[in-house]
Amino acid sequence: MQLLRPLLAAALLLLATLSDAHNITSILAKHPELSTFNHYLTLTHLAPEINGKTTITVCAVDNAAMSDLLSKHPSIYTVKNVLSLHVLLDYFGAKKLHQITNGTALAATMYQATGTAPGSAGFVNITDLHGGKVAFAPENNDGTLSSTFVKSVEEIPYNISVIQISKVLPSAAAEAPAPAPTQQNLTNIMSKHGCKVFADTLSAQPDALNTFNDNLDGGLTVFCPLDDAFKAFLPKFKNLTKSGKAALLEFHAVPVYQSKATLKSNNGLQNTLATDGANKFDFTVQNDGEDVTLKTKLTTAKITDTLIDEQPLAIFAINKVLQPKELFKGEAEAPAPAPEPSAADAPAPAKKGKKKKKAADAPADDSDAPADSPDDAADVTADDSNDAVRRNGGRYGGGVVALVLSLVFGLPLML
Repeated sequence: MQLLRPLLAAALLLLATLSDAHNITSILAKHPELSTFNHYLTLTHLAPEINGKTTITVCAVDNAAMSDLLSKHPSIYTVKNVLSLHVLLDYFGAKKLHQITNGTALAATMYQATGTAPGSAGFVNITDLHGGKVAFAPENNDGTLSSTFVKSVEEIPYNISVIQISKVLPSAAAEAPAPAPTQQNLTNIMSKHGCKVFADTLSAQPDALNTFNDNLDGGLTVFCPLDDAFKAFLPKFKNLTKSGKAALLEFHAVPVYQSKATLKSNNGLQNTLATDGANKFDFTVQNDGEDVTLKTKLTTAKITDTLIDEQPLAIFAINKVLQPKELFKGEAEAPAPAPEPSAADAPAPAKKGKKKKKAADAPADDSDAPADSPDDAADVTADDSNDAVRRNGGRYGGGVVALVLSLVFGLPLML
């Protein structure tokens, strides 16, 4: 039995890994001394990017060290560059840090991945020093090792390691003033990349266009229907009221910046520019492998291309117009046609001389039946989602449980 305990522990660890993805905000929330660092990971939108990585190390600093950085009054874009330098694109747990081959290692960071770091400024040198100390420094810092390893905060081998270091990594390149991106011309970007019809329609609705532009500096993600899709939708769009037209256009934008990687890692409901109290105007992001889909009660659209993805703006092309239930309550996507009955299933011909049933007794035509209410549709969607979760959980979780039972009690393995 003692020999089986390590196998049992490994199986339980595998089960926990399958059920819980890492969340950097939740990890750091357990440590109040790191709250400022945690706050700025959220404010700079680095948190969801970190959550989307599968092998990563976050070098957090305490509130006092963050105060030293913030005392220089950097822009939020400069803060993002500095914090990006503290996210290593490799796994370094406490044990690995103290067993570095040849005593030193060079790690790429999220700052390097942005493509804006000059030269080797986006790399961090990690050195194992005398007395068990481990030091960190940007590669272009003249060899000065001013920050050292303090402790391991949380490790999920070999997924994410969160460690604390003593000081903010000094980097003239990362700390250089980074002005806010220039005001982008949204409609020009759309027009040049296959979404001209949507762009022209948005330009003709100044209230909606102003709403888009007002949200640009704070972060904006736009889902732009391709020309063929929006052309086919135009007759229905022209029948909307003025406020309905604005709401339809605003329904295609989310008031935060989200990269493609963020969308892949954050499934669920998304509020839009059209959201207003009880008028939810939301849709659901769902993923299938590399595909990202947006689902309303009436349509399912797929992201087909990235037009721009530079904080604070992302614009993605989609293959359908998103239709909110708030504007089209009585409609739904057409169900697939029922299969033709086979000859064996076909009803036998009526005998001669037998009177036909009256028309009133004939079954009602489905097309005359009232459409399901939006609430009914929402219940069906929720049930389908829950069934999918149960199936996936059963597939993975059940397999691990079967493995554990077979190891502990000598039962035959049947998966």
